[in-house]
Order: sequence, then structure tokens, then C-alpha cells
Amino acid sequence: MISRRTLLAGAGGVAAVALSDRIVPAALAAQIPAVGIQLYTVREIFQKDPVGTLGQVARIGYREVEFGGGGYDAMDHALLRRTMDRLGLRAPSVHIGYDALLGQFERSVAMAKTLGADTVVLPYMTDQHRTEAGWKAALPNIARFGAELKKAGLGFAYHNHDFEFTVKPGGKSLFDRLIEETDPSLVQVELDLYWAAHAGEDVAGLIERLNRRIYAYHVKDMRADRSMTAVGQGKTDFAALFRLKGSAGVRHFYVENDEAPAPYLPDITTSFNTLRALRF
Repeated sequence: MISRRTLLAGAGGVAAVALSDRIVPAALAAQIPAVGIQLYTVREIFQKDPVGTLGQVARIGYREVEFGGGGYDAMDHALLRRTMDRLGLRAPSVHIGYDALLGQFERSVAMAKTLGADTVVLPYMTDQHRTEAGWKAALPNIARFGAELKKAGLGFAYHNHDFEFTVKPGGKSLFDRLIEETDPSLVQVELDLYWAAHAGEDVAGLIERLNRRIYAYHVKDMRADRSMTAVGQGKTDFAALFRLKGSAGVRHFYVENDEAPAPYLPDITTSFNTLRALRF
């Protein structure tokens, strides 16, 4: 584990970053009222047995889930909601793709509300949008999604990978343009800590820059070789990141492992136990 005065910065390894002037007392730091999981992590077993998978997640101790992948958009959402209610789970947010928001907006809103979500997260942008022309065309739509979702009584956030930081048409990253050209009251950020670090970002500096614009964290760890691993099995100092002033407004902490390693339960149990231990 990296000391509290340093954190994993990504491609360059560990960057020495003085954090003492940014860390706040525990009482003012990010609170973790419930540990959550992004269901994309267990997408293969979820697709085969969604009710059983939710039961396994609940038995580990998770109390929040975020829907994404696993074909959940084609499932019986009322059944999923009843199952969550029975298990003591809630889904504060759901991932809904760009094309669905563009072409099936009302259906997307209905699905989110049926599942009990209060926020829709845009999870990914395909290659066609990552050019100067593509991003320029997409940003007004992203801004419009935020405005229309607010009218529908829902929040909106954008989830990053690494390409938003590394792709820089015209010399400015896609992420910086997103932040600069959208209204922070309408478009928040679901910050994936691993992918930001993987892109070589100073994660602590990014958190401080985004500040209250961060809606949620995707919590996943990084090994020394930059590969993904369960929370607590890598080198990221989550305790230091969560004690930053910029983390104070983060509302949800979702464990995620994109690689969906089998067997699933040991991986997500390790992540749960690590994150639960960081509750201030």
C-alpha cells in the first residue's frame, strides 16, 4: 500500500504528491454509508441468473448495486426491483448507453425509475465519437441528456475510461472539453479511479479539480504492472483519496472489476471487505 503522501498516478508508476494540505478530518471526508457494486463485474452470472446473483451480492454485504451490462436492459425490471426490495438492496444509478438515450429516451427514464434509480450514468463512448468531429457532435447531446433527465426528476453523470484523457484532438483532451463545455449542475462525473490512473492522470489533483462535481467513484485497484485487481490487492491508497477535500461530496462507492474474473465471489468479497474497512 502506498503511503498517505503518495498515490498511484498511472503509466509513470507512483507519483510523489504531497497530500497533507488537501486531506480533511475524517468527519469531513467522504462518507461510505453503503458499499456498492457495479453489476458489470458479475455480468456473466448475472445474465444467466439475475435473481440468484443479486442474492449472492446481498449475502456478501453489499447494499447498493449499479446496473450495467449483463443484458439487464432487456430483463423484467419490475422483477429486479422486487428482488432488490426483498434483499435490502437499492440501485441509486444505472448505466444507459448513448444510443439508447438518444433514441429511446422515455423508455430509458422509465427503466431507471422502475429500478429505483435517481441518476442515469452514460458509461462509454465508442470510437466514432472520439474524433474532433465526433466529440463536437456528441457534447451538445450529452448536455441535452442532463437537462432532459433533470426535467424527468433524474440526475445525470458521465463515466470515464482512459481514452477521455489520452485522446486529444486539437490538443485538448476529450475529458477537459466535457468538463468545460457542460453545465456542472446537469452533468456530473462518475470517476473511475483505475482508468484515470491508467491514463497517467494525477488522480488526487483530478479529484480536487472536479471537487463537488463527482457523483460517485468506481473503485478498482491496480497492480504494479498496471493490471486490474480486486480492491486491496493492488497499490492504490484509497484511504488517502477518500480523505481529500474533493471527495467529501461523493455519494456512492461502487466496486468494479471490468475483467470479471472467475470465480467471482472471492474477488468481490475481497473488494467488499477492503472498502467496508475504509468507512470513516
